[in-house]
Amino acid sequence: MSGMVFETLRAALAGVVAIPVTPFAADGTVDGRAYRTLLRRLVDGGITTLTPNGNTGEFYALTPGERRLVTGTAVDEVGDRAVILAGVGHDVPTAVASARHARDLGAGMVMVHQPVHPYVSRQGWTDYHRAVAEAVPELGVVPYVRDGRLTGDRLAGLADVCPNVIGVKYAVPDAARFAAFARDAGLERFVWVAGLAEPYAPSYFSAGATGFTSGLVNVAPAVSLNMLEALRSGDYPAAMKVWEQIRRFEELRAADGSADNVTVVKEALASLGLCRRDVRPPSSELPEHARAEVAAIAAGWSL
Repeated sequence: MSGMVFETLRAALAGVVAIPVTPFAADGTVDGRAYRTLLRRLVDGGITTLTPNGNTGEFYALTPGERRLVTGTAVDEVGDRAVILAGVGHDVPTAVASARHARDLGAGMVMVHQPVHPYVSRQGWTDYHRAVAEAVPELGVVPYVRDGRLTGDRLAGLADVCPNVIGVKYAVPDAARFAAFARDAGLERFVWVAGLAEPYAPSYFSAGATGFTSGLVNVAPAVSLNMLEALRSGDYPAAMKVWEQIRRFEELRAADGSADNVTVVKEALASLGLCRRDVRPPSSELPEHARAEVAAIAAGWSL
């Protein structure tokens, strides 16, 4: 990876990293037309980094063919208007093949989903990510860290052998642990992305993050960008005003172990006429009585 490309990719992570939803048609298939519309809306709204096949995109509910379709559609639709950070995961051969597929299409980076195998050793975590990173040395690689037992020195060791590991999506809900992890790994060495979205962005930025992921951005790009602008300027009171604005929406997403994380976003989009509310198991649609509250929040943001 050349130094210029490297710096461009690092800059792309230091912002709002949008996780697009994957809309479904009435027959249950991926709705490519609606997906392109949502991608254009994000980019037109000022978003410059997109993660097709993220968790808000129902990564684990898509077939291998659908995951390839989602990545290909995203690269094709946004062209050079945004950087694609494609989500990859599952078993090692599948993750490697997905990363190479993303590279061949023209994606700039891959985000490696936290391994979901019930038994993950520290060395095994390194071996898993090393296999992916070494398969695509041309791409920036961003581990998705959700395991609080992982230590910063383990990440630093991975980057010693895989210099294309340039950023981290950190999603352990503990700001103090994040601050320590980032410093143990190398605060300046990696781009730190707050992987738990807007609710955690202010506290994680105060500890060294420079980007945050977002599912809410599908609904209201301007709201997410308002928070980013406040955080970049160090105006935490202004950032917390946005935090208050998005609090209820994110509480609905986080309730019951994040059972409705994707559902709430799609419900808001449906209320705006942007896609169907359909989600796949193990997610489920919101009950009728909860839909009006989500629609009211979305309508308030779009004023």
